[in-house]
Amino acid sequence: MPGTAVEPRPFAVGGLRGEAAGEGSAIALCHGLTATRRSVVHGSRLLERTGHAVVTYDARGHGESEPAPAGEGYDYSALVADLEAVMGSQAGGSAAIVGGHSMGAHTAVAYALRNPERVAGLVVVGPSYSAPLDDDGLAYWDGLAAALETRGVDGFVEYVDRNQTIDRARRDSVLRFTRERMLRHRHLDAVARALREVPRSQPFASLDDLGAIEAPTLVVASRDEADPGHPYAVATAYAEVLPRAELVVEEAGQSPLAWQGGRLSRAIASFAARL
Repeated sequence: MPGTAVEPRPFAVGGLRGEAAGEGSAIALCHGLTATRRSVVHGSRLLERTGHAVVTYDARGHGESEPAPAGEGYDYSALVADLEAVMGSQAGGSAAIVGGHSMGAHTAVAYALRNPERVAGLVVVGPSYSAPLDDDGLAYWDGLAAALETRGVDGFVEYVDRNQTIDRARRDSVLRFTRERMLRHRHLDAVARALREVPRSQPFASLDDLGAIEAPTLVVASRDEADPGHPYAVATAYAEVLPRAELVVEEAGQSPLAWQGGRLSRAIASFAARL
């Protein structure tokens, strides 16, 4: 019922662990690489209170979910198959709003390309993929994986501090949030493997493929001053090629919408109300 908070209902689909909360039209949200299901709307329950059933889960190897099964890995084909399994379990045959942040956004886009009839709307938050990474780009992710393998969470946070361009005013907050996020993972070795495999995978062949997506789409961009890892230019490129897209971004000087669970939830709720 709108306006009523509903206690989350845990679920398991194979090795994946997640939760559903609320009643109404379904919204499934996928998190980014090294994040967990708590990192998309950051604990906000506004979507449930406005009449939606919100489905979130930890990607394979992340959070409480099990590592990839033997013989499988962490490429986008596997991530999309996981999302299909979750949607089959939690949304049945109904079309739903599907979205996510970063890796989760790419997963949602690839899901929409494979399952157009299952997508009532698409939410793309902080996309970063536009073409395969070059050797320098892959070296960053390999270094991050190696830091996690050799020195655990401390090594991971130190590597981020040394190698990411972090706005000085936000540095302490970003590093604190990074540490808190990493401490939620049960299988750090699986996260390290994902750090090597996901950046080498392609969710789709080219941005031109997105022109086939007919679902209304909300693209949430971030300004580069605060979040250079999710370039503003990439988000605008998505919005330009997606046929029914609208682009939103925070005001200059504000923290990115992707970092503010309440404001991001309001943007998604407003988008859902217009469908």
